[in-house]
Amino acid sequence: MLEEVERWLSERSWSVTDRPLHQVLAAKRATGRTVSVVLPALNEEATVGDIVAVIRRDLMLRAPLVDEVVVVDSGSTDRTAEAAAAAGATVVHRDAILPRIPAVPGKGEVLWRSLLVTRGDIVCFVDADLREFSSDFVSGIVGPLLTEPGVQLVKAMYDRPLGTAAGQGGRVTELMARPLLNMHWPQLAGFVQPLGGEYAARRSLLERLPFPVGYGVELGMLVDALHLVGLDALAQVDVGVRLHRHQDGQALGRMAATIYRTAQLRLARGHLVRPALTQFERTGGAFEPRTYSVDTEERPPMAEIAEYRARRVA
Repeated sequence: MLEEVERWLSERSWSVTDRPLHQVLAAKRATGRTVSVVLPALNEEATVGDIVAVIRRDLMLRAPLVDEVVVVDSGSTDRTAEAAAAAGATVVHRDAILPRIPAVPGKGEVLWRSLLVTRGDIVCFVDADLREFSSDFVSGIVGPLLTEPGVQLVKAMYDRPLGTAAGQGGRVTELMARPLLNMHWPQLAGFVQPLGGEYAARRSLLERLPFPVGYGVELGMLVDALHLVGLDALAQVDVGVRLHRHQDGQALGRMAATIYRTAQLRLARGHLVRPALTQFERTGGAFEPRTYSVDTEERPPMAEIAEYRARRVA
């Protein structure tokens, strides 16, 4: 491991217990910063309401850390929107945000558009499929952004069990993202969960970053932030254990292909020769090929969007 990364691990890796909530609240009052929490959601009726309810109870009603909770629904066919609204979130449909630019499917697309419907100086992203959710996920990663002026982006780190097997979640991280980062961006080798969906950042950074529209958004954001603000502006906080729905192997393969493509673009800013992935499924007595397109689109930094600039002026 690079000496720089070893130093970073000692100076920019914390536990949620390092900043008690009263200390974080005092920093919020002193700085006057506002905090938005965004949940990108697609068919998460079973979990999204509980997450929103915990954030509102712990970090809005009991302790005024969070100023707004926004769920961006990316086309759910279940009652995700109703469950989120009933729990107290502001719910916005992806297609209603910036309708001038037709929306495409993908997590990164939703996160990018969320910048137009939130107001916080600090934006905190939380996946909507978490079970047994703790508000530490939010207070833990927001805390350094309020107490450390030099920190601009904070990732959550946690254990990810796979069923009863401890530490076996995050298969795409271990098989794809971590090797890529260690080989090509070794300064980022200290991140425990580089693809984790729970992270917070200053709006002033997020609005300057391009957003891959799909699952490459987390890796792309980390790499681009490193180049834009440097390693010491990035941090991570241990928030415990993350329980969520796991994808099947073929879905993970498609995620890995998207992440590889995101890395490839940043390495060469070149052209992906074949932006598709062929997988095989057994049908009867034979294997049938199934070909899926790999996300190749990225959204520009939000600061370049006229509607966003106009909103800031207003």
